[in-house]
Amino acid sequence: MKINYNDPLEAHKLLRGKIETKLKDPLNNPQKLSAYYTPGVAKVSSYLANNPSEMREYTSTNNTVAIISDGSAVLGLGDIGPEGAMPVMEGKAMLFKHFARIDAIPLVLNTKDPDEIIRVVAALAPSFGGINLEDISAPKCFYIEENLKKMLKIPVMHDDQHGTAVVVLAGLINALKVVGKDFKNLKITIVGAGAAGTAIAKLIYKYDPTSEILMLDSKGIISSARRDLNDAKKQLLKFTNKSSTSGSLEDALKNSDVFIGVSKGGLLKAEHIKSMAKNPIVFAMANPDPEILPGDAYATGAAVVATGRSDFPNQVNNALAFPGIFRGALDNQVTKITDEHKLKAALALAGIVKSPSAGEIIPKISNKKVVEKIASVIN
Repeated sequence: MKINYNDPLEAHKLLRGKIETKLKDPLNNPQKLSAYYTPGVAKVSSYLANNPSEMREYTSTNNTVAIISDGSAVLGLGDIGPEGAMPVMEGKAMLFKHFARIDAIPLVLNTKDPDEIIRVVAALAPSFGGINLEDISAPKCFYIEENLKKMLKIPVMHDDQHGTAVVVLAGLINALKVVGKDFKNLKITIVGAGAAGTAIAKLIYKYDPTSEILMLDSKGIISSARRDLNDAKKQLLKFTNKSSTSGSLEDALKNSDVFIGVSKGGLLKAEHIKSMAKNPIVFAMANPDPEILPGDAYATGAAVVATGRSDFPNQVNNALAFPGIFRGALDNQVTKITDEHKLKAALALAGIVKSPSAGEIIPKISNKKVVEKIASVIN
């Protein structure tokens, strides 16, 4: 079968999807059939009915993750529904299998009601060893994840939030080494106050609470002076904008050491970078078009630049984080992925790059050490 990878639509149609199930033991004789199905399976089912805590020892739940989405915040495409989300969820399943040998099942839901999503996922949970929430819009994604983590005894993680935050923190740790700065009294501007931006801010604050973090949405700096903030954005004020600054992106970036963008393409201009502190760090992660192209950022004084794209150095890609986090969680029977796990994952990821440079602050996604190193600290 010849596949034209330059035409994704044709490639997907030719394969009719990207994943399939596979038997661990070929069903090629009557003894196997009687052991694995009727009548032998009745013995296993009866045993697990009386010993449900041992389910992972006798079923595939020990290595299976559900990828859950309602299609309300897909990539750079927005609210395109469950059908539009399915190819992305299949792609996520491919990454789970390729990088971490985890069997992942994409499940797109025909509802956007957060309470219904919680009920559905909780009802499905016994079939899985972990839950990966994906492409669910903010602020409901916070509510969904928080409630599922309380209800379930298996790891639950919204990757758009925490996978992104882990990789950003890892990259930032190494970028600061390149420019000779540290987190103490660092001024960080984060543009985009949705799922990813919120998680990035929270994890940076957990790592070092001395940094000054300013968060911006489409209306400007998130400050106590604003009267249009939803509850999620009000919560950000507990650890951001300590100086109660108000204003625009231009105001926020004056003397800022770091720009982190999870917003929209073309937002960051040359004059913005020129107003930043000496040797500024720019993480322009909007996809497919970054807030500023790396060449333009370097031309106007940026010392280190990262994007979300694979065709530039320093790709901030969730796939550097989630396969290893879930591999470690499944192997070590971790029931909750905590902030400590995320911090350890970020440090492990940063540590893979022994001599950070402007061209390499985070390892490439193909680096075989990534999953192993991260999985080893999720325990």
